[in-house]
Amino acid sequence: MAKALTSEKSRVCAVVAARTARDAWHQLRRAVRDTGTVELRLDWLASAAEAHRLLALLKKSGIPRRVTLIATCRHRQAGGLISAALAAQLSLLHSAIDAGCAWVDVEIETVAAIPPFTLDLFTSGAKRILSYHDFRGIPSPRGLTQVARRMNQLREASGFDVLKLAVQCDSLAQSLRLLALSRQYPNVVSIPMGDVATPVRILAPRLGSGFSYAPVDQATAPGQIPLAELRELYRGGDVTRCTRVYGVIGDPIAHSLSPVLHNAAFRARKIDAVYLPFRVIDLVDFLRAIEPLKIAGFSITLPHKERILHHLDDCDPLAAAIGAVNTVVVRGAGTLFGYNTDYVGVLRAIERRMPIAGSRVLILGAGGAARAVAFALAKGGASVSICARRAERARKLAREVDGDAMPRAALRHEFFDAIVNATPLGMHPNTHQSPLNARELNCRIVFDAVYRPRHTKLLQLAASKGIETISGVEMFLAQGIAQWEIWTGTRAPEAIMRRAVLQRLEAEERERKQP
Repeated sequence: MAKALTSEKSRVCAVVAARTARDAWHQLRRAVRDTGTVELRLDWLASAAEAHRLLALLKKSGIPRRVTLIATCRHRQAGGLISAALAAQLSLLHSAIDAGCAWVDVEIETVAAIPPFTLDLFTSGAKRILSYHDFRGIPSPRGLTQVARRMNQLREASGFDVLKLAVQCDSLAQSLRLLALSRQYPNVVSIPMGDVATPVRILAPRLGSGFSYAPVDQATAPGQIPLAELRELYRGGDVTRCTRVYGVIGDPIAHSLSPVLHNAAFRARKIDAVYLPFRVIDLVDFLRAIEPLKIAGFSITLPHKERILHHLDDCDPLAAAIGAVNTVVVRGAGTLFGYNTDYVGVLRAIERRMPIAGSRVLILGAGGAARAVAFALAKGGASVSICARRAERARKLAREVDGDAMPRAALRHEFFDAIVNATPLGMHPNTHQSPLNARELNCRIVFDAVYRPRHTKLLQLAASKGIETISGVEMFLAQGIAQWEIWTGTRAPEAIMRRAVLQRLEAEERERKQP
């Protein structure tokens, strides 16, 4: 850990990046309320004049003594925005030191291009970070070791205090390999970049790196999480080695509100745990990261609900019969036990609106979510029809629940008590899509398992025909509450979880309505 730079109370480094001095100043004032470490990205300002205006404001007004300021003026060749001569870049850093910045971040390209005495002249009076950025991807294990060794040698020769390695990581294995350097060399801040690496960025302080970077407003690197979200939703900076880690795996995963649901419950019950989103492209890559990340349990969404079955040590009989798992508990010695709580979510969402026994229900889709819906309704006494893009999968699922497969062309001539969408069509951000058109909606109730947005295109079409609708929020809440109780063995704070999810959805709806 880079102990020279951070402390237990400032494990999140807020990043101030704006085009004008005024906007940057407002970001800085917000940042110091949440953390004791702030990076000023001087290269993001529209001109040298704007940068000097910001530094003048800083010098005149000052900041709390507990706050450590890092001045960064990164050149374009290192992923920054400044293209001026190196002398101008160093001059801004020198002015930042005079304005109160205790640290400066200088990229390796600049250090290699100027004489040591010139660097010392412009950066005297501040501690220094030597930084390396690679947005192309992580080198081979051997290559990464060579980069770290070279950086450490240059650090020692040039008198730098801290090393920073920021590298694009396309797997959790690469992210963990990068983080390991923080334990091999003194005072190293390792920053895995990219959306696959996002959970590791959050956990970086407990894995040996100095801190996590989080933008106040504008992201400056792939995979960054906004400061407010990192602090309020993911407890950024407060996660320790004792904190239990849970998460949701899928691809895509940015749409998931599971972190909002579960983290609200952990906070309400004062449980030292955090729930993170994992974009998982390679399932095996995630499974190999369970032990090093100390993951205690996880949720599963598309496309891994059926694939995970091949990697479980044991499984609940109902989940095994369904052939899809959405909840896993990591037990002693790393054994994986699977459940399906989608089943519970379906029953709770539908049985409040209509009697399931004796009803006729059409299910759209034949994947993991559709299987849970089909088994739940069939066991409840419904007559189930399956309509899916892949006819063979539809027929297979229909046979398993004693139902029938129905071609889409026949839907206009059929009537159902309920139609259930168990496909991702209409899910954020593709909110304009609908699995069916209005003429195909011949039923009393339409239930869309998609919950974001709350009012999908399918539900809007149904409502326009006077058909009763059920939002996927109801299923999402029920299955998530069941998951939380499986993991913790305690009763979930249902009202708090519901309120947290609805507040987020309502806020998104308000944003969409704004011009």
